[in-house]
Amino acid sequence: MVYAVDGGASVGKALGGMISVSAPAIAGAPAPSSGGYRFSREEIDSVISQWEDLHSNLLDDYRQAEGMARVRPPGSEPASQDFTSSANPSGQAFAEATMRMIKYVEKYIEALRNARDGITTREEQTEDTVNQFGSGVMEV
Repeated sequence: MVYAVDGGASVGKALGGMISVSAPAIAGAPAPSSGGYRFSREEIDSVISQWEDLHSNLLDDYRQAEGMARVRPPGSEPASQDFTSSANPSGQAFAEATMRMIKYVEKYIEALRNARDGITTREEQTEDTVNQFGSGVMEV
């Protein structure tokens, strides 16, 4: 049995007990490849947990990157000023890149959860239908 799962982004579906998730599209980023990943129902919660850990680590990186973008010169001599004028834009670029990664990871976690939750909903609906017909009460 094949269940289509659409969490609004058309990124996940289940095929014969496997959940298939493709990379989400991010505005301003190259289009993701047509490939994806397949997880069993038993694996998906572990995969989600790993992505949540990555998200937490990226948030820590972003907090550190913000400090890198606000370097102050140790002195008022030209060498310190020159270093700061180069360091701060680099720190800002790193912070922006890290934020883009955070947004990507958030969308991927959402896609994984939608795929998992969509399967659960479909299974519950199927079970309700089977129970209705299995009760022996059918009107003709």
